[in-house]
Amino acid sequence: MGASLGNGLEIFDFTVYSFFAAVIGKLYFPSESNYGSLLMAVAVFGVGFIMRPLGSMVLGAYADRKGRKAAMMATIMLMGMGTALIAFAPTHAQIGILAPCLIVAGRLLQGFAAGGEVGAATTLLLESAGANQRGFFVSWQSISQGIAALLGASLGLLLTSTLSEEALYSWGWRVPFILGLLIVPVGVYIRRHIEETYAGDASAAKKKTPVRTVLTDHTRDLVLGILMIMSGTVMVYIVLFYMPTYMMQTHHIEASTAYLFSCLASIVQVVAVYFTGRYVDRFKNSKKAMILSILIGMAMAYPTFRMLEIPGYLWLAVVFRMLLIVALGINVLTSTMLIAEALPRAVRATGVSMIYSFGVTIFGGSAQVVVTWLLKTTGNSMAPAWYVIGMLAISLVATCLFKERRGQ
Repeated sequence: MGASLGNGLEIFDFTVYSFFAAVIGKLYFPSESNYGSLLMAVAVFGVGFIMRPLGSMVLGAYADRKGRKAAMMATIMLMGMGTALIAFAPTHAQIGILAPCLIVAGRLLQGFAAGGEVGAATTLLLESAGANQRGFFVSWQSISQGIAALLGASLGLLLTSTLSEEALYSWGWRVPFILGLLIVPVGVYIRRHIEETYAGDASAAKKKTPVRTVLTDHTRDLVLGILMIMSGTVMVYIVLFYMPTYMMQTHHIEASTAYLFSCLASIVQVVAVYFTGRYVDRFKNSKKAMILSILIGMAMAYPTFRMLEIPGYLWLAVVFRMLLIVALGINVLTSTMLIAEALPRAVRATGVSMIYSFGVTIFGGSAQVVVTWLLKTTGNSMAPAWYVIGMLAISLVATCLFKERRGQ
């Protein structure tokens, strides 16, 4: 649990930022149109991803040289600092241009910390598990994401249902970020008492750096891994995080309804990840499950968005979206297992961090900006569906080419 708390805080913050993007856009990025403010807000959401690759190389290498615990302590505290900046930043009306600068600074700090969090936490979970428990242990990394998204969506639903628009814009949107800060001291305490699984190599100073080793000795895994991560990333940031904003902005569905469906989606994701972990431990075939998840995602993307356009068929859109979320749950676990088990222990944290961070930076940080831009310029409400299908097709090829390895 302690290993997954930092990642949970990351996803919680990203979830509530996504859900309150329209509010943040109006408060910190005033524009002549709602789409303009929203576009700038989601662009800042993407700015945080720029620091992920740097964080993955610095903190990932730190985890491989000094130990998983040391890196995890650093990431959760840095993430808390970034969250605090966003939670307490004065608005544009109060301090002018400094307001959006504070939001950007908070997102950059969060991004740097998140870059090293996934690699350190995932490797510790993998290395703590027995040979037949790896899927179950690593699943808690993804389960924490689902629980965090559920909490974020639930808070969004509660706040939008109970607060007036004035209260929501005045202080209500800050509440989830402030509550998220409570995770930091709990996470620090728990992580201090976690048993270390790898304290680094005493002779590492005489060898190539972990980053250089990954770049030179594991280039194929790095490239294919990034393209594999793309499939889950695109589904997370569009189908899970962006969907509420899309439903409200494009189809004028009530905020409370959009958040309620997101709560349901988070529950489905947690269940899907849990059973996928059990499946992987029993049948040892992560690659086949990964391929299946991508095919399901490609099949469900179009009807999910199409049904939102047809009056009276919102329930069917929800059904298709839940099937997409099942595919997402399978995808995020199996891709992580494939990548982590393919890398040697001495560079595992660095490799996992770099693959995840570069994949999420390129395809996650840009997803909401690209989709919002496509909606604005084309006027085609199906643009998100076609974007998801295209990205999944590329990821499918990469997954087929990736060599599955176990037992390292």
